[in-house]
Amino acid sequence: MINKKTKFCKAAALLGAAVMMISALAGCGKNTKVVLTAGLKKNEVFRISSASCMLPEVMVYLTNMQNQYESVYGSQIWNASDGQLSLEQEEREQVLTQLARIKVMNLLAQKKEVTLDDKEKERAAAAGREYFTSLNSAEVTALNVTQDLITKMYEEYALAEKVYQTIVENVNPEVNDDEARTITVDMIRVSDSAKASQVLGKAKEEGVDFETLAQAESEDQTVTQSFGKGEVSEALEKAAFNLGKDEISDVVESDGSYYILKCISTVDEAQTKANKEKIVKQRQSEAFDTEYTAFEQTLV
Repeated sequence: MINKKTKFCKAAALLGAAVMMISALAGCGKNTKVVLTAGLKKNEVFRISSASCMLPEVMVYLTNMQNQYESVYGSQIWNASDGQLSLEQEEREQVLTQLARIKVMNLLAQKKEVTLDDKEKERAAAAGREYFTSLNSAEVTALNVTQDLITKMYEEYALAEKVYQTIVENVNPEVNDDEARTITVDMIRVSDSAKASQVLGKAKEEGVDFETLAQAESEDQTVTQSFGKGEVSEALEKAAFNLGKDEISDVVESDGSYYILKCISTVDEAQTKANKEKIVKQRQSEAFDTEYTAFEQTLV
């Protein structure tokens, strides 16, 4: 990690956001074929097929990430460690991984004949100018960057985002209500089956407040929970989604514990809407990852 702190403008922050978006788009390339070569150019950090990453590109991302961490946690944050790698080492590897993904996505764009139009190139050039002019001469020297290089980095990010959108644009955005339905229940969890039967008897007594009983008897601190399909065990999901409002389930065994549920709401409108958006994004991510991974495995 470099020692100096560079003051970045809004354009620089966009680069930070760029790598965070890219990191969510694809896997880590574990199956990519790696070869050793003596043919790297000066300041060339790595090469993926015909795509090359130069040291100044890495320095821009590292410095931006450094400033983001230090603005929140202070400069002492780099002393943190998980016992194996320091945070500095982890973030350096993270930046290299994210830059590699951008390069791979640009190669994929070439294969799919996806290019930037004139307006998109103009926006990248404007962002490059804004970023470069925010640097003083000492910062330009320290990072060893040119305006053309910064513009190229913005173009590569824009192209990576465009090829992603091209791949996912045909993903079905329609999600039916039942698939996305999110329900809310009060839940009692105990680890003993005999106790579960006793608690169920109390729960079904007339006049007993289920929430109060749950707070007293449940081994979980959180009593009220909302979830959709696929978010809990199959046994809990089946029991919960078969309940009507205010109905109480029988004892449900799941993962070594025993549960009693009371349905508070059969449909949580706000959560269901959010879940629809989550499902669409998951479909898009899966569609992209399938194509990205297959392409990535062909690269050296």
